[in-house]
This record gives sequence, C-alpha cells and structure tokens, in this order.
Amino acid sequence: MTVIRWILGQIILFLDVLTSPKSVVRTPAAQQAVDEVTASMSMYQFKTCPFCVKVRRQLKRHGLNIELRDAKGDADLKAELVREGGRHKVPCLRIEKADNSVQWLYESNDIIAYLKQQFNLV
Repeated sequence: MTVIRWILGQIILFLDVLTSPKSVVRTPAAQQAVDEVTASMSMYQFKTCPFCVKVRRQLKRHGLNIELRDAKGDADLKAELVREGGRHKVPCLRIEKADNSVQWLYESNDIIAYLKQQFNLV
C-alpha cells in the first residue's frame, strides 16, 4: 500500500507541475498589502495530498504567499498541529487574528472559501 501511495503521490505532483496555474499580477503596493495579511497565516499540509495540492493551486492562482508547513516530514510541526489545532488532518490553515487568538480551519473547500471571502477573490 505504501508503494501505491508513493506512486500516486508522484503522479499528483507531476500533473500539478504540468498544469500549474498562472498567478494573478498585482501592483507592488497591492501585493504588499496582501502579503501583510497573509503573513499571519500558515498552512499545514502534506506535499502529495490531493486536497493540499488543490489549496496550493488556489494560493498560486491568487498570488497568496502563505507559509507552507510540512506536517508529514516534520515531527515538531505534526505535534504542533495536533496540540494546537486539535487533530492531525491536512490541509489546515492557521490564522492568527488581530486579538492574538488563533483560528484553525480544516477542509480544502472551507479554506478556499475563506480565502476568497477574505481577499474578495473570484
């Protein structure tokens, strides 16, 4: 089963590279404003997870520079995700709020919807 998952993961990554979306182009000032908001966000993910790939493609398409954290390859990040987020599930978007609270958002569709709403994306 591990070999099959590895093969499927490589296929997913290969297809992602072949069909990678183009990023939106903003003025430097507009991109800086977006980057200031996304600086308080990070996404816990697995490199070959198809749902994580789905979210990463949206990040690229909309020019959102959100820190990616590999919760599979880094034991400390995995432990942080479980300890603070409550479960070992990816993708998970960690959002630091202005009042210093932290929101943990799971499910690829929910993450994409949140980002579209947050940044007024189509």
